[in-house]
Amino acid sequence: MRVLLVGSGGREHALAWALAKSPLLTRLYCAPGNAGIAGVAECVPIPATDFAALARFAKDHEIDFAVIGADAQLVAGLWDVFEAAGIRALGPSKAAAVLEGSKGFVKDLCAELNIPTAAYQRFRDAASAKTFAHGLGYPVVIKADGLAAGKGVIIATSAAETDSAIDFMFEGGFGASGHEIVVEEFMEGEEASFFALSDGVNVIALAGAQDHKRVGDGDTGPNTGGMGAYSPAPVLPPALEQVAMDVFIKPTVAAMAARGMPYMGAVFLGLMITKAGPKLVEYNCRFGDPETQVLLTRLDSDLLAALLAARDGTLDKLDLRWKTEVALTVVMASRGYPGTPEKGHVITGLDQAAALPGVTVFHAGTERRGDAIVAVGGRVLNITALAADVAQARARAYAAAEKIHWEGAFRRSDIGWRALNR
Repeated sequence: MRVLLVGSGGREHALAWALAKSPLLTRLYCAPGNAGIAGVAECVPIPATDFAALARFAKDHEIDFAVIGADAQLVAGLWDVFEAAGIRALGPSKAAAVLEGSKGFVKDLCAELNIPTAAYQRFRDAASAKTFAHGLGYPVVIKADGLAAGKGVIIATSAAETDSAIDFMFEGGFGASGHEIVVEEFMEGEEASFFALSDGVNVIALAGAQDHKRVGDGDTGPNTGGMGAYSPAPVLPPALEQVAMDVFIKPTVAAMAARGMPYMGAVFLGLMITKAGPKLVEYNCRFGDPETQVLLTRLDSDLLAALLAARDGTLDKLDLRWKTEVALTVVMASRGYPGTPEKGHVITGLDQAAALPGVTVFHAGTERRGDAIVAVGGRVLNITALAADVAQARARAYAAAEKIHWEGAFRRSDIGWRALNR
């Protein structure tokens, strides 16, 4: 099969790396890709935002299947564009991607289906939002309704912070994503991610993971797209994974189908494990980043076959196998992230790191310039290791990270701390 992967981040490198191993694959393209993806796929210089050009490329190159990596393209309807052009693609559709495109929609769906989640209200004006937020007490969670690159959530710890966060969103701090906001109670607990595949009717569990959202050690500082992850996550034992499927994912997929917008593709369930049990934090309509890097390192089945089954409605015939080892990934980022990162610094030590046992280096924000690979993003590399347990995987990942350098590079030093402290 000829496959086109759309995207350029660490998630897409992990997807490309896994797709490239499929015996079904004859040719893999990635648009636009990055310096790491170029090692396993042919990168084509088409922006992920140029839907018309992507569809033309797919037609001209007789693409059999397209895989869309990022939420922004799915929410904007790239799946619909591919399918209209006669190209099979991994969804969801624009209509079904509302599951990530609107936090308010998800909260209302939870209320209708009795899915456990935080108390909330939706707002389009600052005054009403502030009144409700002050009534909830502190800390309180302020969310932009739409997409904000994983950063559209502010946890306010005082009245002043609350007012500032609400004003920031309504004044365009997150662009059009903040034209409507969700204000919700703060949930105490431990956050975890669980993934599944849906073909619109059938749903199959993938695996759980735990991300590290804050930029600094000890979960301090501003939220990021994720500074590291590991899988499996001890906070999600098999019994809780079954709850994730039965209480959250299956009812949601059934409700989406009943609404005439069947959900096909990856389901990312963000859970808060509270004293009262698991509660929904959010849904995402694609694979996570950096969770994909650890999930696919552990997957022992053909990823391409699984994604095709989701597209073609045959997930009920799929049986997935997983490695027993633990995978852990450490994000290396550029100075300034999650604000404005420095760009253009040359990266060294990549080959030495990748040569270590059990280590795979996934590129997120890199570009080849001549003979050099340079950092061109906020999150630049995902140093991923597979080992018998969290401690060994962590040791391998950090040993590899020690070999990689560029000016202004930084990372958290405590990825996996929750699992190690259990």
